[in-house]
Amino acid sequence: MSTERTDGRVIAGRYRLEALLGRGGMGLVWRATDQLLRRRVAVKEIAQDASLSPEESRRQCDRILREARAVARLSHPHVIVVHDVVVHDERPYIVMELIDGGSLADRISAQGPVDAHEAARIGVHLLGALRTAHAAGVLHRDLKPANVLIESGTGRVVLTDFGVAQVPGAATLTESGSFVGSPEYTAPERMSGAGTGPASDLWSLGVLLCTVLSGRSPFHRDTLGGILHAVVDDEIRPPQEAAPLLPVVAGLLERDPERRLDAAQAERMLRAFRETGRMPPPRGTGRTPRDRLVTALLVAAMAAAGVSAAALLMTGGGGDGGDPSPGPTPSVTVTATVTPSVSASIRVNGR
Repeated sequence: MSTERTDGRVIAGRYRLEALLGRGGMGLVWRATDQLLRRRVAVKEIAQDASLSPEESRRQCDRILREARAVARLSHPHVIVVHDVVVHDERPYIVMELIDGGSLADRISAQGPVDAHEAARIGVHLLGALRTAHAAGVLHRDLKPANVLIESGTGRVVLTDFGVAQVPGAATLTESGSFVGSPEYTAPERMSGAGTGPASDLWSLGVLLCTVLSGRSPFHRDTLGGILHAVVDDEIRPPQEAAPLLPVVAGLLERDPERRLDAAQAERMLRAFRETGRMPPPRGTGRTPRDRLVTALLVAAMAAAGVSAAALLMTGGGGDGGDPSPGPTPSVTVTATVTPSVSASIRVNGR
C-alpha cells in the first residue's frame, strides 16, 4: 500500500484526503478522515472519461450515484460498508469503511497461493456476500482478488469495489455499450455480448478460486485476444491445485449460465468441505446419479494421486437431466496407482 501524502483536500466540506491507498481503472482510493464524525474512512475518487460530452458525463455521474446508493443499502459482514456518496467539483466520490489490511491479490503476491481449506473459507464468505447483493438486485461485475480485502488480525473477508462506474478505455462490452470488469475473470456470456446476471458473478468466483489456489488465473494469456479465446472457446483446464474443490470449481466454470452451479449449491458444498474435508456432489447438475458417483470416485482417486481430474468433470457424463433407466445396480471399480506415472481406471457395468 502506498502512503503518498496529498495536499489535504477536503471533499464535500467533510472528508479530508490524507494518503493514497491505491489506483485502478475506476479511479483512486484515499485514506481519509471524516471530520464531522472524527473517524477514518476510505474515499474512492471515480475517474472521469475526458472523451464524454458534458451531458454524457452527467448521465454517468447519475448512474454511479444510483448504483452506489444501491450498494450502500446492502448489509452483510462480508460486503464493504458504504457510508456516503457525494459529488465534489462535478466528480462523484464514494465514502466507505476503511479496512485495515490489503487485498487478496496482495496476499497471494506476498505469500503465495492458499490451501484448499482457506480457499473454501474465502469462497463461503464471498458467496454469502454475493447472495445478499443479488437478492437486492445488485451485481458486482468485477469479482477478482484485487477487489477482495482481508482484514488484518481477524482474517475477515470483505468484498469491495462493486462495478459502479464505466471504465474508460475498457476492452470488452456490456449490454450498455461499456465494460465493467477484468477480462480474465469475465463470464463468457458477457464476453459474447449476451448480457449479465447473477450467474456471471459466480463464474468470476470460480476463476478467483482457481487463482487463489494456484496463484494464476486459468484464463491468463499474453494478449487480450488470447484471453477472449480462452474464456469463450478454449478447453477449460482448472489447475491441479483445485482438485480438492474441483466439483465446485467445475460447476462454477460451466459456460452455459443455465447449467452453472448456483450460489446456494456452491456454498453448501464448500461448507461441507470445511467441516468434513470431503466434497459432496452437486445437486441437479444434469448428470445421472451413476455418472455423479463415477465422477466423484475418480476425482477422489486422481486427487489422492496428485493429478487434476478437470477434464473428467468438464467432459464426463452425458446425462440429459432425466432419471436413469431402470436396471440392476451398477457395479463400480476404481483403481489408482500412485507413481510418478499415475494411472487410474474405471468400470461401470462393464463399460
